Amino acid sequence: MEFAELIKTPRVDNVVLHRPFYPAVEGTLCLTGHHLILSSRQDNTEELWLLHSNIDAIDKRFVGPLGTIIIKCKDFRIIQLDIPGMEECLNIASSIEALSTLDSITLMYPFFYRPMFEVIEDGWHSFLPEQEFELYSSATSDWRLSYVNKEFAVCPSYPPIVIVPKSIDDEALRKVATFRHGGRFPVLSYYHKKNEMVIMRSGQPLTGTNGRRCKEDEKLINATLRAGKRGYIIDTRSLNVAQQARAKGGGFEQEAHYPQWRRIHKSIERYHILQESLVKLVEACNDQTHNMDRWLSKLESSNWLTHIKEILTTACLVAQCIDREGASILIHGTEGTDSTLQVTSLAQIILDPRSRTIRGFEALIEREWLQAGHPFQQRCAQSAYCNSKQKWESPVFLLFLDCVWQILRQFPCSFEFNENFLIMLFEHAYASQFGTFLGNNESERCKLKLQQKTMSLWSWVNQPSELSKFTNPLFEANNLVIWPSVAPQSLQLWEGIFLRWNRSSKYLDEAYEEMVNIIEYNKELQAKVNLLRRQLAELETKDGMQENP
Repeated sequence: MEFAELIKTPRVDNVVLHRPFYPAVEGTLCLTGHHLILSSRQDNTEELWLLHSNIDAIDKRFVGPLGTIIIKCKDFRIIQLDIPGMEECLNIASSIEALSTLDSITLMYPFFYRPMFEVIEDGWHSFLPEQEFELYSSATSDWRLSYVNKEFAVCPSYPPIVIVPKSIDDEALRKVATFRHGGRFPVLSYYHKKNEMVIMRSGQPLTGTNGRRCKEDEKLINATLRAGKRGYIIDTRSLNVAQQARAKGGGFEQEAHYPQWRRIHKSIERYHILQESLVKLVEACNDQTHNMDRWLSKLESSNWLTHIKEILTTACLVAQCIDREGASILIHGTEGTDSTLQVTSLAQIILDPRSRTIRGFEALIEREWLQAGHPFQQRCAQSAYCNSKQKWESPVFLLFLDCVWQILRQFPCSFEFNENFLIMLFEHAYASQFGTFLGNNESERCKLKLQQKTMSLWSWVNQPSELSKFTNPLFEANNLVIWPSVAPQSLQLWEGIFLRWNRSSKYLDEAYEEMVNIIEYNKELQAKVNLLRRQLAELETKDGMQENP
């Protein structure tokens, strides 16, 4: 298919663009295969380059011969285009609709994008499982790399290489895979070097109504326990939902078959409930007519902060079991690709100082989201504005980033990255020139040959010139476990995401720049103090030598 077939009118003059925080500008609107571009001949006017894949929905209005297109973006921005001529307006609208809903992944921009920067690091090879395993292998010999899923035959949503207990062979893993939803047998998610406790994750056990069991599964899970130790199974479904799953062939671990493990149910919502919550929240944030009571009422009824609290509470529970009780953890919900990954990731941010660095957080995203099989292509297909909702769309990753921001706000000196880093990840998960978030799992990415045909997001992010934008000037390495508050009073609306197109951040940006300048000046003064101290010490040494020749 040629893009030209979808573009009915490639160019229109005298189009007026209205967008947040910029004056209206008149210019020429151009449609390409992947971008909507508006350029003006006015001096010092910033051009608009908008990826079609960032468009969530469009509305059309007509007043006489003038047509108006309102473009609602996946990053929650709303843009208005005033187009002279009804026919041109209809053509542009239908072209945008066609180009923003392409069925084939291989027609998306990452397959056509060519970087304008020098590629110093190949991001596709920055965080391989073998490299991550080396970090653990120096501390323990109880785990091994398994290549049982090399051809994605055992589990289509797992990577080819996983970390499993050394005492469990590949044949046993194959049997366990048939007992777990989607073949997602328990694998290592995190090893706590301080006390050798671990976090594992998996899909639900397929016990069904007959109480089916799997000896190999029981052996695998028990292989992670130290002598005399107990473990906790955190099920991210309510007990009622877990029991209902048995009727469909799913279920949960029976205490009789897992006597050393205690099961805890921590209900975390998924799918359409989260999507509806996001829609309500964005709707409330965009309505400028609210009085205080109505605004607070709408914020509450969206339940967004309630979901944040549920996820953070469960992550804190996991971290507490690991660090304070010295107990290992197995986490799963139904598939193990959504709420499970939110909890395992956040628990590591609480427990592991490395996950709070830029590269450590990138490794976490790779390991616990991309390689772990979170279906980004499905979950991020639409955002808050699209009317044609599918059952698999859900802001799972955005909720995770929001939870990270809540912790970052409470511990502003413990993270090497800043809020802009999290916002950037949100934007690229929904629309990007890079191939990192394409596909639903490693198997799909392998078939699409993303490593050969697209550029990795990390190749761009990890350039020194870009890293400086995402580095937190307040960062001081903190090797301790951090314990965020999950009290309702401690959780706030993430303005940097939900209100950034509704009110100007000019004064906040100026204050941030001033803070950076003060920190830099403080470093210069500290360097001068250290130099003067050295010089003073040298002079005192010389005086001492002269007095005692």
